[in-house]
Amino acid sequence: MIDSFPASACWTLVLFEKYWEIIADNLSKVGWSWGYASAIDSQGRTIWIADAHRGDGKRFVVHAEEKLAAFVEFESATQANYSAMFC
Repeated sequence: MIDSFPASACWTLVLFEKYWEIIADNLSKVGWSWGYASAIDSQGRTIWIADAHRGDGKRFVVHAEEKLAAFVEFESATQANYSAMFC
């Protein structure tokens, strides 16, 4: 028997899956280049490695258990960096 999710749960999953794309678009808009890859660690778990960099030498590399978590880290780090430049 297959359990079904309520419609609201499905939409929540879709929003979480797309949120990393929104963050990535925002990074691109303010001059960051970025990329990501997944790998399997020695215990068989999927890990995500993501990189964001720009022409002035700033670079962030993150590894996380979920792609969204990696991009949320970028969002946090780049916003803090952006605020420090203009405050």
